[in-house]
Amino acid sequence: MDMHAPLENLRGDYADMAADWTVTQHAHPYSDEDQAVWRLLVERQSALAQEHACDEFLDGLRTLGIGAAIPDFDAINARLEPLTGWRIVGVPGLIPDAAFYDHLAHRRFPVTVWIRTRAEIDYLVEPDLFHDFFGHVPLLTNKMFADYMQLYGQRGVEAGPNVALLARLYWYTVEFGLIRTPRGLKAYGAGILSSAAEVKHAIESATIERLPFEAMKVMRRPYEIDKLQNTYFVLDDFRQLFEAAQTRLA
Repeated sequence: MDMHAPLENLRGDYADMAADWTVTQHAHPYSDEDQAVWRLLVERQSALAQEHACDEFLDGLRTLGIGAAIPDFDAINARLEPLTGWRIVGVPGLIPDAAFYDHLAHRRFPVTVWIRTRAEIDYLVEPDLFHDFFGHVPLLTNKMFADYMQLYGQRGVEAGPNVALLARLYWYTVEFGLIRTPRGLKAYGAGILSSAAEVKHAIESATIERLPFEAMKVMRRPYEIDKLQNTYFVLDDFRQLFEAAQTRLA
């Protein structure tokens, strides 16, 4: 989402991007090794998701047909857009807040076009195609969550100097959210479901905080990006997200 580093310090190729920070996904840059890394990640995280993800996420995996090959964005959009009006758009990597929120407000989810290397299977600094796609896109098939994401984007466009508060809301919901379900405590956050270590840590660790979700508490809680989380906020229902997105920012 947020781009804090100069372009020259970011990994993606920003040379050919459009004015809205998007790029075209081309199939030919994906090597056999890229495809192998994708398969490894999908197999591992799909197995963990079956045990630890909420049903809405699992439904999205099945609906989109996420499988052994790096997905073609156009083919995914042909399935996704009729369901909830969302599309995915390619981006070179991290993009500025203003561009990110504008895309969300118009039901476009930015997905990085490059994928990590095998040496980065367990950790990388910038979000890649696997994190953005596997972690985020399945829930965009769910109408309630899809509507929340658009509302969140609209609030981001309007937020002005209070945008940091919304960034915390995104972090503790869209990236690292947990939810109570009839099947027990489950994950829906992309930062959890795209990471083997974070899944186990979030669901099973006895040394972390799992707090009831309250929007103002979330927005007052700073976060760290380079370690497993010490605090997670737990929803009782996705409807709570709408109340949170409409919370007055002050």
